[in-house]
Amino acid sequence: MRIDIVTLFPGVLEGALGESIMGRARARGLVDVRVHNLREHAQGTHQVTDDAPFGGGGGMILKPEPLAACIGTLRTPGSWVMLLDPAGRRFTQEIARELARRPHLVLVCGRYEGVDERVRERLVDEELSIGDYVLSGGEPAALVVTDAVVRLCPGVLGQESAPERDSFSRGLLEHPQYTRPERFGEWAVPPVLLSGDHGRIDGWRRLMSVWRTWQRRRDLLDTADLSPEEQKWVDGFSQGRTPSDYIT
Repeated sequence: MRIDIVTLFPGVLEGALGESIMGRARARGLVDVRVHNLREHAQGTHQVTDDAPFGGGGGMILKPEPLAACIGTLRTPGSWVMLLDPAGRRFTQEIARELARRPHLVLVCGRYEGVDERVRERLVDEELSIGDYVLSGGEPAALVVTDAVVRLCPGVLGQESAPERDSFSRGLLEHPQYTRPERFGEWAVPPVLLSGDHGRIDGWRRLMSVWRTWQRRRDLLDTADLSPEEQKWVDGFSQGRTPSDYIT
């Protein structure tokens, strides 16, 4: 997996990309993530990358020439070029899995008032958004997408099954997690997690995952991959039942 990120501000990205899981994955050669300074592809002494919009209005627009030049040096037959923009398709865990199956991603970070429309129409394969809010640029979105995709690549996480246990992996939120000490003040770890019975523990985790989703993101249940037992729990929650009614 290779990911190229095009930006006017490489420093916003480089620190985060060198830390934690991402940094270790890059150091081990599991993923190849590179940051490219758009200004290096601009023409002229001053390397101008933006200009005022035709028709007037506030703000500046990223020019098409530097973007075309940079994308042109990166694109290969297997590349998928994405513009990170609030108008794009909403990024989800399912899209992260979809992108993780591609060999090469190019992420273009927007800035200022956006990019020349000809870039959207002719130079990118897709526009992607991480939510309905406005950021100063596409760099935070690039970090979000890169992190979500890289953690799905083989060998990046310590256990191959770890991504499948994350929130949204089956369309549900993740179950509650606990660690030592067993008792913190008056608050104790649920006894089932100390039982050593892996079957009961797995059942509790599935139950609590469904319960948490029902409480906080009920909309996800419309498309979640539920087993017959999990659907029974959802029906019970709708009738006023709680997890304690199902824990044995």
